[in-house]
This record gives sequence, C-alpha cells and structure tokens, in this order.
Amino acid sequence: MSGARRTKNFLPAVLLSVLALIWGSSFILIKKGLTAFTPLEVGTLRISIAFLTLLPVAIKYFKTHYKNNWKKYLLLATVANLIPASLFPIAETHLASSLAGILNSLTPIFTLIVGASFFGTKIKKFQSMGLLIGLAGSILLSVTNSVGAIGSFNNYAALVIVATICYGFSSNMIKKFFPETNTVILTSFTMFSIGPITIVYLLTQNTFVKIFSKPEALTALGYIFVLATFGTAFALILFNRLIQITSAVFASTVTYLIPIMALFWGTLDGENIFPLHILSMVIILTGVLIVNKRTYSVKSQ
Repeated sequence: MSGARRTKNFLPAVLLSVLALIWGSSFILIKKGLTAFTPLEVGTLRISIAFLTLLPVAIKYFKTHYKNNWKKYLLLATVANLIPASLFPIAETHLASSLAGILNSLTPIFTLIVGASFFGTKIKKFQSMGLLIGLAGSILLSVTNSVGAIGSFNNYAALVIVATICYGFSSNMIKKFFPETNTVILTSFTMFSIGPITIVYLLTQNTFVKIFSKPEALTALGYIFVLATFGTAFALILFNRLIQITSAVFASTVTYLIPIMALFWGTLDGENIFPLHILSMVIILTGVLIVNKRTYSVKSQ
C-alpha cells in the first residue's frame, strides 16, 4: 500500500479523534462561560470570536465564492451555528454539561432522519430499529432527574435534541450544496454570514462593560475564546472536511466519542453521574451504532 493511500485511509480516523477531543470539551467550556455571561451572550460571543478569527479568509474569497451563494451560506450558518450555539447554553442552565454531551450523540440519528425526509437518503430496516433504540435512550435520559431516579421530562433536554436536529440538517446541506468547497472557505463564510448579527446583539447588551468591569468575566471569556477558536472555527473546518471525504452520517459519528470526553470533564467538575445516565448513553450509542452499520465509505480522490 502506498504512503498516499495509507494517509488517505487513516485521515478520517485522525480527524474523528481530534474532533472528539475538541467537541467533547465544548460542553464544560460552555458551562464555564455561563459563570459570568448569559446563555445568549455565550452563544453570540462564541460566534463573534470565530467570525473575527476567520474574517481575513472570508474577505479574500468574497467576490469569487460568496456573492452568488450567500443565501445558502446564511441558511447553513443559521442552522449549523446560530441556533445550536444559542440552545446549548440555555439548556446547560438546567442540565449538566456531561448530559448535554450525551444527548448530543443523537446527531447521527437525526442526520439519517433528515436525510431520508428531505435529501433522498434511504433508511434500511435495521437502521429503523437503531432510530427507535436511540430515541428511547434519549427519552430515558430526559426523564432521569437530579437524584438519578425517573422523574418528569426535562424540557431543557429538549433544547439539546432540537440542536441535534439542526446538526442533522446542516450535515446533509453541506453534503448536498458544498461537496467540493474548500473547508476553510466554507467555514469562514458561514461565520461571515452571521458574525455581524451576533456582534450587533452584543453591542445592545452590557457584555463589553461586563468584560472590563468584572474579573470573573475575563476568565469566562477565556473559556469562550477557546470554545470559539477551537470548538467552532478550527473544529468546523475539520468536520466539514470529514463530511466531504466520507459521508454526512459517518462524520456525525464523532458523537460516539464526544460523550466520553463530556463525562470525563463533567465528573472532574463535580457533576453527579448516575447509573441511569450511563444506561441512557449506552442505549443511545447502541442505536447510533446500528444506524451507521455499513454506511461508511471513503471517497477516492
């Protein structure tokens, strides 16, 4: 096997591992950002910093790439970034960061459901079983209360589920509308589409006054900066590339590994993890595993 061929075969696994490390840490970073900022401030700061980080790239390729496709970029940015970036911080005001990471594992399931409903993806019989198993696990997790027993449904868990539905749409959109677009350019334009909106929002709040008047706000901003530069800008470049060289469903299987990292950080931060939480994660990941059985293939290029 040639060196180039080996590199191509290992590349998806490498990208998947790096993404799991970065995104698995995102939930604890959101939690740390919430110590000084409101949920919407956390989400808009995250996007604004990523936007400013990638702005030079967007400016450079604006005329050749953006002008004729701005509607698609705006739609993708709203679904893939703006909505989830707002929903996760809101959810984590009443949901442990580790549990948000577990629920995020539903992404491959909704990627398949959205693909079948709107993008022509065919669902096989065994995948239907996986969908039901995964959704059952999410329901169990959503009704497990703060003492590890069955209780009422946690509405904040539903916000994470909505975010994973958004990810299901965005993964399929990238595969359909931007299969050959350079991933750095693609990510920069998604941020470029919504970055000005989030900055305007922040200017209408007392966010910047808070940053310079409260010492704890600077620390929280540091966590959000790491979240934005690595968890949003850099990770999206890797994720978009992974979708292009494999498939939307395979790329979304990064969520197999994300819960492990999320649980690690949550436990380290003193969050209570109960047997029903672990059982829910196992059920969800079992469903995801069934959904993704024999769906992976690397494109030759």
